[in-house]
Amino acid sequence: MSTRTFRITDRGVFDGLSTDQRAELLARAAEHDVLRAAFTPEGHLSYDLTARSAFTFRFLDSGEEEEDILEASERAEEAAKAWLTERGYGYKNLRSQAEDLSQAPLSKRQRRAAAQKNL
Repeated sequence: MSTRTFRITDRGVFDGLSTDQRAELLARAAEHDVLRAAFTPEGHLSYDLTARSAFTFRFLDSGEEEEDILEASERAEEAAKAWLTERGYGYKNLRSQAEDLSQAPLSKRQRRAAAQKNL
């Protein structure tokens, strides 16, 4: 059986940040810039508080069965909640979206490479 790779995106909005919390997040904004965003097992946080109070966590997980994506989504959401709670950051509207990369459509270049490989 092959391993499936899942990409999970958790989005939400910071809520009720104190002046100190906001300053702390702004001071660390370069580490969490959307241009540095990546899907990682531990999760990568990105935000731009100067534009809006929304944030995104990106997680990379895996499983053996198609149904494992549900557990991966739950783990990702719990990890995001834990990270925010440990730091005392309020949040709301946290929602998850998961993608099984084995089910993702191939691009034209990938289809062409696969066709050439099968020749």
